[in-house]
Parts: sequence; structure tokens; C-alpha cells
Amino acid sequence: MTPETTTRIAQRLAEVRDHLDHGIIPFWLARAADRECGGFLTNFDGQGDDLGTPEKYLNTQCRLLWWFSTLARRLPGRCEFADLAEWGADFLIAHFWDAHNGGWFWKVGRDGSRLDDGKVVYGQSFAIYGFAEYFLATRDPRGLDFASRTFDLLQKYGADTRHGGYCENLEADWRIAPPGFCAGDRKGLDTHLHLLESFTTLYAASGQEIHRRKLLEVADLIVRRMVDAVCGCGRNQFTADFTPVPAIAIRRTWNAERAGESPAIPTDTTSYGHNVELAWLLRRALETAAADVTPYAPVMRRLLDHAVEHGVDREFGGVFRDGTAGGGPLVLEKEFWQTAEVLVGFLDGFEHFGDARYLAAFENVWDFARRHMIVPGLGEWRTLLDRQGRPLDAKIGNPWKVAYHTGRSMLECSERLARLAAVGGGSRS
Repeated sequence: MTPETTTRIAQRLAEVRDHLDHGIIPFWLARAADRECGGFLTNFDGQGDDLGTPEKYLNTQCRLLWWFSTLARRLPGRCEFADLAEWGADFLIAHFWDAHNGGWFWKVGRDGSRLDDGKVVYGQSFAIYGFAEYFLATRDPRGLDFASRTFDLLQKYGADTRHGGYCENLEADWRIAPPGFCAGDRKGLDTHLHLLESFTTLYAASGQEIHRRKLLEVADLIVRRMVDAVCGCGRNQFTADFTPVPAIAIRRTWNAERAGESPAIPTDTTSYGHNVELAWLLRRALETAAADVTPYAPVMRRLLDHAVEHGVDREFGGVFRDGTAGGGPLVLEKEFWQTAEVLVGFLDGFEHFGDARYLAAFENVWDFARRHMIVPGLGEWRTLLDRQGRPLDAKIGNPWKVAYHTGRSMLECSERLARLAAVGGGSRS
């Protein structure tokens, strides 16, 4: 690295750490706990004021369980993080766990009353992720017990033994949901990417060979069946046998509930955020499993290169929401989670491949986020902006958006920037 690059990295490290220490961490530490009913509050307006949380979703309750657990593990010595993680675990076990059929309900009321008892594999995945991280942070045996039980239920009821992968939308008794809006006949990169993530943390917690084997199985399946071999980007939705199909809004998904422009629907729709997120999660999965990363490195490069070429907005800054596999962007809005994930992925690419384009892409997106997405004085991120950075949804917490993407991004970026600053070089492999 040149001295100028080293200086830039040091500056970015200071910015990210300041944002963590004085923004995201204190924001959720002060607001997340629902002291009246248990669990976590999720809904906050653009000024950080509580909007009320009448519904609690499995995925965001588990994401906050993961958040406070990972803070307890990465920032030891502060008991409030472990206390809040236990607070969240208690509520989830008491109100989301299905004692009759096993697995986790999708949605409850603020007081824990049941609202939706469906078994959404996306949500089950976050239960594995959150409880495995909780075990790693606290050594509470309930964490590994519930994460492992959930994994076992997915192998029994969710695994597609004919085509591979997992059926994603199931009913309370684990029957596959009907096709159409309930999408019992569809599979998606989104869910399988999060299974990759959750199995990685589960194996780190358990050390069990079955968890490692299934982790490598889902990694291989994503690369072989869900990433376009020609252009190198991920496709969004598939039939059961992994034939790509036009994306639709599906019940119990963010696309079906979020404000703003409808999802793009061509068959070759791709998400720049998922592609870059996949690149860094795939590396983490393989390294955790002590598997050889080398055969997958070209796939990671293509995922990153596609996003750098087509997804980064060089006129206004930031990263677009969606595009096509073979061409440019379709949806020009800038959303919080894609922004957060590409920051990690681009830095990860620069650290391991030494390609200066990835560092430039990181700085482009980070500067856009600091100017437009991060709320001054509060430290959390607005949900959705137009291409120029004007708010379309200024809320900074909702049933789908908590600290998981934004907070994790800053933790991961901080660690990578610190390593880069220490070694003064950008290539490790």
C-alpha cells in the first residue's frame, strides 16, 4: 500500500469506530429492551422516537439477540450486553418456541401473544444464528441446545432431498405452504445465504461434523445452482429444481412489506447487496470449516466485480438496489442493508485480493452513507433513499430493520480496517 492509501485507511478506521462507539451501539443500548413486555422494541422514527412495536417478528428479535451477544463477545467487560442478550433469549424461548411441533413461530404480539405460527425457514435460520452466537458469548447451554434443535428440525422437515437445498415456506406443522403468494414452490438466494451464515456460527459453537458437513453442502449448492456461471452474480428466485424464475413479492418477506418502489421482476434480476454479502460470508464459512478457499476465489471475484461494474453509482455515490445479471441497474434507490453489506464485502475483497477498485468502491459507498443515510446525532441509518440521497423512508427502526446489518457492517469494517492499518498491505491470498 502507498503512504496515501495507508492514511486513507487510518481515517476510515477512525470514522467507523466513532460511528460504532457514539452511534449504533448507544442507540440500541438505550432503546432496544422492551421493559414492559420483554424482548425487544424495533420501531423508531427518523428522530429515534419510539413508534410502538405492536408486532414482534422472529427475524428481528433474533437479530437483536445476535447483536447483543456479539457485542458481549467482541467487546468483553461490559455486562449490559450479555444481560440484554439473555433478556432477548428468555422472551424468544417463552413466546416464539413451538412446544408442540418444534421450531419458531414467525410473529407474535408485543406481549408475546401468537399472531403467525408459520415456520419460515428464513426465520428459523436467524434463530440458529442468534442462539449459536448467544452460546458463544455467554456459554448458556440453552443457546447451543435451541440452535441445534432448530438445525435438526430443518434437516427433518425443510431439506429438499430430491433437488437439494431447503424448502423455505412452511406451515405451523411443517407442511410446505401452497404456491403463489405463499411461495411453497420457490427457493431463493436470500434464505440460502442466511442458512450459510447461520450454519457457520452453529459449527463455530458446536464443532460437530454434521454442522460442518451441512455448512459446506449449502456453500457448494449456492455456488453451483444459484450463482450465474457466466456473469458471476446471484439470481434471486428459483423453482424447486433451481430453474431461475421472475422474482415476485412473497408473503412474510421484506420485499412484500417495505415502502418504496416494487421489486424488479425480470428472470435475471440480481441484488448487488446479496452478491457482495455472499462473497464475504462464503469466505467466512470456508475458513470456519477449515476448507480450502482457493477453488471459490474466482466466484468471489466475479461477485465483487459485477457489483463494482454495475452496482456502484459513480455519479451520486452509493450502491443501487437491484439490477440485471447481464446489464446495469434496474432499481436506482439506495437501501440501508445493501449499503451496509457491500461495505464489508468490498473491504474484504481489498484485504484478500489487493484490488484497489474494491477499496475505491468501499469509499464511494461509505461517503454516501455518511452524507445521506446516517442520521446526524443519532447514529442509526435511514431505511430508504432515492438515488440522490433524499429520504423515501426516513425511519431508522422497523419490524425488519434493527442493528443487524448496520451494526454488523461497522464491526466487520472496523476489524478489517484495523488489520489493513496494522499490516500496511492489502493482499493476503
